[in-house]
Amino acid sequence: MGFPDNFTWGVAAAAYQIEGAAAEDGKGPSVWDMLCRQPGKIADGHSGETACDHYHRYREDVAMMRQLGVRAYRFSISWPRVMPTGTGTINERGLDFYDRLTDALLDAGIRPWTTLFHWDFPHELFLRGGWLNRDSAEWFADYTRVVAERLSDRIDNWITLNEPQCFIGFGHATGSNAPGLKLGAAECLLAGHHVLLAHGMAVQVLRAHARKPATVGWAPVGIVSLPPPDGGERDIAAARQAMFSVSGGDAQAMGMPPNIWSNSWWGDPVVFGRYPEDGVLAAGAAMPAIAPGDMATISQPIDFYGANIYTGTFYQAGESGDAVRVHHVTGVDMSAFKWPVIPASLRWGPRFLHERYGLPVVVTENGVSLADWVSLDGKAHDPQRVDFLRRYLLELHQAIADGADVRGYFHWSIMDNFEWAEGYKQRFGLVHVDYQTQRRTPKDSAWWYREVAASNGGCLDTGCY
Repeated sequence: MGFPDNFTWGVAAAAYQIEGAAAEDGKGPSVWDMLCRQPGKIADGHSGETACDHYHRYREDVAMMRQLGVRAYRFSISWPRVMPTGTGTINERGLDFYDRLTDALLDAGIRPWTTLFHWDFPHELFLRGGWLNRDSAEWFADYTRVVAERLSDRIDNWITLNEPQCFIGFGHATGSNAPGLKLGAAECLLAGHHVLLAHGMAVQVLRAHARKPATVGWAPVGIVSLPPPDGGERDIAAARQAMFSVSGGDAQAMGMPPNIWSNSWWGDPVVFGRYPEDGVLAAGAAMPAIAPGDMATISQPIDFYGANIYTGTFYQAGESGDAVRVHHVTGVDMSAFKWPVIPASLRWGPRFLHERYGLPVVVTENGVSLADWVSLDGKAHDPQRVDFLRRYLLELHQAIADGADVRGYFHWSIMDNFEWAEGYKQRFGLVHVDYQTQRRTPKDSAWWYREVAASNGGCLDTGCY
């Protein structure tokens, strides 16, 4: 077996989760710096102040990636490192870091995939209303232009925004993530509309100012609904219906407005230029005002649809054909994060997304948190991660066999890191990080994944050892 020619095998990370150097070389504070200073917000009082110290150790990390056979690296740029107050003054030392990182990656034969926003919103702009301020879209466009003018002679793969469902839902509705707000539906949906405008404006900027042709997409959560393993065509149709409906079940259970934890509420405006009808009905009086031209801006053509997929929820057809949720079996396999392990989510999620939106799909995140440590033999053995990845990647191969146009896969994450409100409790990395010494130890899964990439997935049948 094998994946399509030119399939991208990559790894991923995000600035605030690995860089550290939170107040060095002119970097301004972000909303995550702000939240980490508040008692009780982050597990065990942790913060991203040092994280993996990647800012100082990036050359070592790139050399390690090269040794591990990494072909592509998805990293994010810290907006307040580049523009300390979010607008106006440009911090040349911050841009210089990303210059050096980009050059180091290219010298190592690793293709950079750059995310412009992975949650670290500038604190100074938060004080001016943050995403609730319509000007936030213009602020983001200005920042995008600064980055594009500096780096787009070498970077041609761009992701505008990572997981708006999370930084709006958890950051503005439940308050568990930065900036820690607990707002009503109207305010959350207004902020979300401005986020979508920011995405569209960033696409426009990249098209206009990139110094080499840009491949542009975005990376929302892939909230996967899938049929049961023994499901028939009616169950497949029911799962597809559930995946793109704004039902509100999961969102309400998490304390969010029903529209937020949705694929179609975010994806339909980006691809089709309109909000889904059931989402508009669910929003009711909380529906944000849409100015003339907004939807045309939001729906700028993109080249791929990214999706961060970790798990899924089963649905089957009820007597009337409507989607009925099927609860997980007792004792379902769980990650250390207590997320159900559902390998087939990587078959049905990309397939349904490709069918609905007609765009190539890139799995921009997938991985598992486990209780890893370095053994007495000096190695980090993680057989469950190897098994997890093999199961999920076999299902992704099946999605392609089903007809889904899937162009790439990025493992989350290259290394253990700061897992937001969880602090350092969760280990998602292919590489173990000792946060006391900053020593990196590639896990067994890192060497296994090297063989997967080298064989273009051809060794998955035999186990890649």
